[in-house]
Amino acid sequence: MSPKRLKRKVVPDLQRYFVPAENWEDNRVMITNDDAHHISRVMRSKPGDVIICNHPDGKAVTCQITDITKNHVQAVIKERLGESAELPVNVTIAQGLPKSDKFELVLQKGTELGATAFVPVQADRSVVAWDDKKTEKKMNRFSRIVKEASEQCHRNKIPFIQPVRAIKTLVDESSEYDLKLFAFEEEAKTEEYQSFGMLVSEINPGDRVLIVIGPEGGFSEQEAALLKQNEFVPIRLGPRILRTETAALYALASISYHFEELGCRSCRQ
Repeated sequence: MSPKRLKRKVVPDLQRYFVPAENWEDNRVMITNDDAHHISRVMRSKPGDVIICNHPDGKAVTCQITDITKNHVQAVIKERLGESAELPVNVTIAQGLPKSDKFELVLQKGTELGATAFVPVQADRSVVAWDDKKTEKKMNRFSRIVKEASEQCHRNKIPFIQPVRAIKTLVDESSEYDLKLFAFEEEAKTEEYQSFGMLVSEINPGDRVLIVIGPEGGFSEQEAALLKQNEFVPIRLGPRILRTETAALYALASISYHFEELGCRSCRQ
């Protein structure tokens, strides 16, 4: 018996740009700055060419370019696309600050896997520490990374990157989430552990989920105790101890598979 084939609407394979809300007016869109340069100098587009523009609210439309200058591109809206490539669950990844460029990898691949937001966390065992000057520079680079990743993988929205938080601050601001988890390597070592798969099966579309990942050295005893005391559930991400930059991607891929590939009834409602 051949496997059942699913039908989906085919979205045009066009270059995609995220345009700020203030640059939309009636049926026209104004594209500026680096995106305008990309259209005119990199893609060498001309009036009459068609692109996809995304509004911050998630709306995606095809647009026909009407005018191109060095710093501005004018386009007229042709068709609204009913597509959505967003994960049915709002997942925020709170990542303990890792060494080198590992956080950039989490941002890029986490965006591709559907994360709604990211929170860099200054944990007890984080080797690196960001000062104010370094943070501003890094945030600008991080914003470019998630924007480019969102365009590449055809996201409808760009994930939000929150300011750096201490664990205590993260806990104090966590009341908005429906489910709060933290990847705890000690869970992977026990015979009786909290199954991440079982927890995922209990999540409903639209739920807000916060997943906290420790840095290379994991969570300190004090941090683990604080999280448990504030309704964060310790979870095991498989039987192997994952690197910090792998853990968030494992969690996101598992959620994506459950909601977007298994085809559970609640996901289609």
